[in-house]
Amino acid sequence: MAESLIIEATDLHKSYDGVEALRGLTLSVPAGSIYGFLGRNGAGKTTTIKVLLGMARPSSGQVRVFGLEAGNPEIRRRTGFVSEEKDLYDYMTVDEMIRFTAPFFPRWRADLEQRYLRKFELPSNRKVKALSRGTRTKLALLLALCRGAELLILDEPTSGLDPAMTEEVLQALVAHVAGEETTVFFSSHQIAEVDQIADHVAIIDRGCAVVTGALDDLRESYRQIQLVFDGDAPQAAFGAPGVVRVRRKGRMLTVMSSGGTEEIVEEARALQPVSVEVVPVTLKEIFLETVAGEE
Repeated sequence: MAESLIIEATDLHKSYDGVEALRGLTLSVPAGSIYGFLGRNGAGKTTTIKVLLGMARPSSGQVRVFGLEAGNPEIRRRTGFVSEEKDLYDYMTVDEMIRFTAPFFPRWRADLEQRYLRKFELPSNRKVKALSRGTRTKLALLLALCRGAELLILDEPTSGLDPAMTEEVLQALVAHVAGEETTVFFSSHQIAEVDQIADHVAIIDRGCAVVTGALDDLRESYRQIQLVFDGDAPQAAFGAPGVVRVRRKGRMLTVMSSGGTEEIVEEARALQPVSVEVVPVTLKEIFLETVAGEE
């Protein structure tokens, strides 16, 4: 049976004053997934979120959320959004912020409200302007998690948090998805966070997705083939499909592959290395080779 998709974006382009922020971005976000949207600062992550929420119109391409064209008001009613700025009213208390927000959402969950007030240890009577950055983040998440949203879109949700608070937020997201049948789409440039909780991932660079897929599938398909030679490693070009990058350093030649490992190894043996080793790779290594390696 075909996988149900919450977000479908095809060949998205978006320019600001002649500068391309998105350059043919294509994404498919399955229902019920925790989808990590990974990239360096300036890669196009926030622009993508604005397009998904109808806050910006693409220059070209198609995007649908819940099967609806981007910009349809129904999308915002069914979506919880937390921006990187964690927009809140400073003059309100925590309780006033919650009481102000809840009536806008008919599916507001009072049970979740009480759960996250306790879990996040939010001080009900304290003014928002007096909250630490981490506590502001937890309040913004509470407001998103309690509205009965089918989709949570989070822009750098743990930005500025200390490691303990980051862990608390990440675990809350995992538990929420498991218990509430919600889809989470979260942007980050923190590889470890994506690796920890995401089950699907897209790596974006310069406005287009360079890697997409289920995280387990990516871990299974990507490999490093390490060749060691008696003398300096030779210059080599590989014809087998799946070669992502070839690095040469001293006696070692390292090939990153996204598939077709056996064919690459067969080509490699023709170079007569002293040894050939095939090793699995981490998400960090995939990221560094496909994005940071483009510097």
